[in-house]
Amino acid sequence: MTTETLPQPAPAAAPRHQASTSLGGWLTRALINLFLGLWALVVIFPMVWLVYTSFKTDQEIFFNPWSLPTSLQWDNFVRAWVSAHIGDYFLNSLIVVLPSLVLILLLGSMAAYVLARFPFPGNRVIFYLFLSGMLFPVFLALVPLFFLVKNLGMLNSYVGLILVYVAYSLPFSVFFLTGFFKTLPSELHEAGIIDGANQYQVFFLIMLPLAQPGLVSIGIFNFLGMWNQYILPLVLMSDPARYLLTQGLAYMLHQQYYMNDWSGLFAAVTMVMVPTLITYVIFQGQIQKGITVGALKG
Repeated sequence: MTTETLPQPAPAAAPRHQASTSLGGWLTRALINLFLGLWALVVIFPMVWLVYTSFKTDQEIFFNPWSLPTSLQWDNFVRAWVSAHIGDYFLNSLIVVLPSLVLILLLGSMAAYVLARFPFPGNRVIFYLFLSGMLFPVFLALVPLFFLVKNLGMLNSYVGLILVYVAYSLPFSVFFLTGFFKTLPSELHEAGIIDGANQYQVFFLIMLPLAQPGLVSIGIFNFLGMWNQYILPLVLMSDPARYLLTQGLAYMLHQQYYMNDWSGLFAAVTMVMVPTLITYVIFQGQIQKGITVGALKG
């Protein structure tokens, strides 16, 4: 007795719409990668060009702007640092930016912690007052700010500029850190209180270390903003001996129309750019971590 072999059904062909979908997804990813590559090139190339141009002579800058330097002119950096007083401007910027950053992180974290963890009458009002400070353009406050600082006797002083930097940066810092402190577990706060710690010990010994990613993120943002700030020092610091880096670069640029030391100017811009670039490269992981945690849990 023989059994007939039944014909096996042919494998079903993949639906045409699935193939088109996969092809569309591949094209989308390719276009996104191409765009990101072009954007990276647009951002990175000017910085690379600036760095190797700072090692050229003035003749090479004008006659061979895109070529590499024939020899490294380290004297450009010496002239910029000493003759153009970039070293003095660099020190002045550190004197203003570093204390401002410490005060911003300390005051901003304390205010954000209270607003995030302690409900009390007027809590939201205070928070929205800080938030409204982000909506107020600094240009509208330049004239009254100038007379306020002048009447306080702090014009052309580091202390006056530091206080202005702190007041200018606190709204965004409090807004950012308030959302970050809300993500921290309240069980640790309760455990610290049960173990006999007071509120100051809980904040400085438990909560503040846990908020390190957020503090690093907001610290880098404020550092870059204050380091590159130009309009506030221009209005409040008119003494050439106390110029900050941005003012010094603008002053050096105006001098080039008479001195023609463009290689020194490129060297000065490179020295100003490098600290901010190094700071971001070192802390980029913590910056991304702080932003991600605030976005996912805020």
